[in-house]
Amino acid sequence: MKTKIQKASERGNANFGWLNSNHSFSFGQWYDAAKMNFGALRVLNDDVVTGGKGFGAHPHDNMEIVSIPLKGSLAHKDSTGTDGIIKTGDVQIMSAGTGIKHSEFNASKTEEVNFLQIWIMPKEQNIKPRYEQKTFSVADRKNKWQVVVSPDENDSSVWINQDAVFSLAHIEKDVVIIYKNKFSGNGVYLFLIEGEAEVNGETLHKRDAMEISDADEFEIKINADADLLAIEVPMLE
Repeated sequence: MKTKIQKASERGNANFGWLNSNHSFSFGQWYDAAKMNFGALRVLNDDVVTGGKGFGAHPHDNMEIVSIPLKGSLAHKDSTGTDGIIKTGDVQIMSAGTGIKHSEFNASKTEEVNFLQIWIMPKEQNIKPRYEQKTFSVADRKNKWQVVVSPDENDSSVWINQDAVFSLAHIEKDVVIIYKNKFSGNGVYLFLIEGEAEVNGETLHKRDAMEISDADEFEIKINADADLLAIEVPMLE
């Protein structure tokens, strides 16, 4: 098993006042040649947006874009005709495909919203743009993995145009949990949203991450109650 830790303090940062964004991979004006992607995972931005502010309409193409609110709600509008609110507990995905325009604003005028925006390189290029959003029960991820994004159209997750799987878990202190790949040979980007965990003898704290490859399963020991996001992706050449 190969592992590589990215400490929270090693992320890029862009603070525009209304937006405070931490970048796990090169994005916008922040560039690090050693942090371009992890397999098909291209972007993981940890964004905090002040009340009433947000991103005006802008285009994307040929990218799978996942938004996961951690605190607060987002008002979303896009060129597929979607116009709605994404709340904490929801997971949203857009397959940009041949091209899509969207805007995202804090749905509150007074409270901050904190959300993860994640970009995955697609399996198939130039598909018809699509949008999907689902609400997931936090109780259903207690001490176990809850799959929220996958290419399996028959399960309860949102569909993605890639052999990628997103799983969330809330694990209590002293529990040991195992992650097993859904696709043999994939890598896993393990992002610690909250808490403290240990993998392969190395300790992760809040917002630390670990790149894990060459292993189809691994063990995570929880040292303090933790919220985890596992992003399983193909390891592109």
